Amino acid sequence: MLTLFSQQDSGNCYKVRLLLAHLGHPFRIVDVDANSGVTRQAPFLGLNPIGKVPLLAFDDGRYLAESGAILLHLAEGTALLPGDPFDRAKAYEWMFFEQYSHEPAVAVRRSLLTYPERAGEATPERLRELLEDGRHALAVMERRLREADWLAGDRFSVADIALYAYTHMAGEGGFVLSDYPGVTRWVERVAGLPGHVGIGWRPD
Repeated sequence: MLTLFSQQDSGNCYKVRLLLAHLGHPFRIVDVDANSGVTRQAPFLGLNPIGKVPLLAFDDGRYLAESGAILLHLAEGTALLPGDPFDRAKAYEWMFFEQYSHEPAVAVRRSLLTYPERAGEATPERLRELLEDGRHALAVMERRLREADWLAGDRFSVADIALYAYTHMAGEGGFVLSDYPGVTRWVERVAGLPGHVGIGWRPD
């Protein structure tokens, strides 16, 4: 059975749990409080030198880190990774966008506003900058989703999972999703899919 080292309120960890739920793949969770500094201590660094969760452990002793890499590995050979080469490339494109343009603004602003230990970083200038960058990222999504149901191709994929995780929590970072009706409809569409689970879900 797969073992997922995971922090429950982390969007990056939620991406992996959501994908595993859609695949119906059994796994167990090892809870990790990354905010405590445990991921930067020797025992965890021995498993993942990056010092972050999520981390996926396989029965054969191998480990895989980085949420995007985990998503792509688990989705390989399934309907959640587009078979058409161009649609697959578009899925990669959206996943890179999530990590380089979306997550650094939307997720980071949420983190600064919700984790007390990061309150010192939440200067007015920093929050203003993140709000501007996050609004731009959501506007990019809006341009796609006002005309299409899904981000990559014509069906739900890992690209949607990658972007859903932090987008559906954007309000916690001070973003107003109702300003982006296409994104709002897409969030509702993802949440209404069979097999969908919320961020609080854990496997039995």
